[in-house]
This record gives sequence, structure tokens and C-alpha cells, in this order.
Amino acid sequence: MQVAIHSGAAFTDAGLLLKSLQSNAKTLKGNGVALLGPRRFRQVFKAPLNALNEGPPSPQAIENMKAQIPGDPRFNRLVLTTTDFVGDIQTAIKDGQFFPHAGRRLALLDEVYDGHQVELFIGLRNPGSFIPKVLMALPETLRGDIIRSTDLSCLSWLTMVEDIRDLAPNVTVTLWANEDSPLIWGDIVRNLCGLKEDITLTDEFSLLSSLVSTEGQRKILDLAGQAETLGRATLLNGLAVVFEEHALTEEIEEELDYPGWSADIVGAFSELYAQDLARLKTMPGVRFLGRHSMPK
Repeated sequence: MQVAIHSGAAFTDAGLLLKSLQSNAKTLKGNGVALLGPRRFRQVFKAPLNALNEGPPSPQAIENMKAQIPGDPRFNRLVLTTTDFVGDIQTAIKDGQFFPHAGRRLALLDEVYDGHQVELFIGLRNPGSFIPKVLMALPETLRGDIIRSTDLSCLSWLTMVEDIRDLAPNVTVTLWANEDSPLIWGDIVRNLCGLKEDITLTDEFSLLSSLVSTEGQRKILDLAGQAETLGRATLLNGLAVVFEEHALTEEIEEELDYPGWSADIVGAFSELYAQDLARLKTMPGVRFLGRHSMPK
């Protein structure tokens, strides 16, 4: 069994990936993919993962996690999706890094699903916008503790991914930049579900269409209708042009409501983020989805 774990990160797809998976439920089932969402995470995985600092899970908790593997021979891939597999919002910034328990949590899941192929899928976000959104989502006391104890300028996704690779080396990690998601949405869904490139998906371009003008939406429909003849590279290049020319500013720009968080700070983080993404793209055991990547 292939066990594909999608874990956000927080403030990336806003639940849209789960909706896309549910919209394509018939296609997934027809291709041997079983889907378990946030409710199952809360019922089975949340307590043992959150209690790792107190000790290993009970035998019953481990059996409950193992029992999520489908017994139906028609399924060969299990997709687990929620933002919290690598950690919840309370631990998004802790001990001077993003999601410091992610490596241990994935190591446990890899141990639980020994004998199966475990993969992790995470969409990353520019720390320049991720950090203030996390801080504003936290209680004031916890937010103050983080600000006093953490050098925010040193926060990077590299540490989290390195921890996962060190502690769970058998887990393949697939990453993408959330900023690219509207253009590669179909690739994200297909890779997560192990689908072939030519599988048709419902609402593949709905996210991109929601971010552009009416004229842009018309051009997206035209391009989508020619997808088979254009080829993937030409299609994505065309969509990128549409996005650049017809994007709605109010849909793609966010107000970061955090005191003192300026455009200069975001710009500095953006430069570091670009450098981190370049390093992640060459990291062993890591696959990076983008306009030039190919599905399995």
C-alpha cells in the first residue's frame, strides 16, 4: 500500500485541496485511491502524535492507526489529508523553528506503516506572510513567548525538511510553493493521488479562475479545452501568461495585520525564501513540484 500524507502547511490551500479530492472522489476510487480527511485525523492520529513528548503511543493507538489501511484489494493508495500531521498551529513556531516535532511525527508514522511506502506532501509558504499569520492566530500569551524567545529572521523551512529527512529517511517528501499552486493545481492533486498525467480532473482550474478577471477566466477555459493538443508545458506557460495579465489584485494580495510587519520585512524574507526553495529542489529524497516538474 502507498500511504500519502498531505499536511498543509497551515495557511496554504485553505481546505481547497480536500474539496478538490472530494470533487474527484469517483476518479480516485476508480484509480484505487482511498481518501481519509481531517475527521479521521482527529479520531485516530491527533492524540498519539500530540503525546509523543510524553512517551510512545499505546499498543491500541498503534493498532488504530494501522487499521486505517484499506482492506479492500481494489485500493492500492491511501491519502490522508489535514494541516496537522506535521504539527498544529500551536507548534508552528516553536524552539526557534517551524514545526519542530515534524520529524518525530513522520518517523512514528513510518514505523506504524512499516512495509508500506510512506510519502509526505507539503505546500510551503513565504515566511514573510506565514509568520505574521501564525502569530495572529495564537493566544496573546503564547505569541508573546514566541516573540521573546525566537529570532524570527532565522526561521526557515529548511530545518523542518532536514529534520524529516534525518528522522524519517524512508519517507519521500514532495514540496511545492503555495504561491505556484494556482498554476500547478492539477499536478498537486495527481501527484498526491498517484494519478497519471492524462487523468482528467474536475475543477482543475477553478482556483486559478477565482483569481483572475472575467476575460482571464474565458482564456483559461479556452486553454483548458486545448489541453490535450497543447501539451503540458505549453498549457502551463499559457496559464502563467493569463495569470500575469489578468490577475485581480484584491484576490492575490493580503493585508498582514501584524504590528510592525512592513513590506521591507516581507521583501527580505522573500529573498531568503527563494534561496531556500532553490536548496530544497536539490535536496536528496525531496521532490519539488513546479511548472517544469512532471507527475509520476
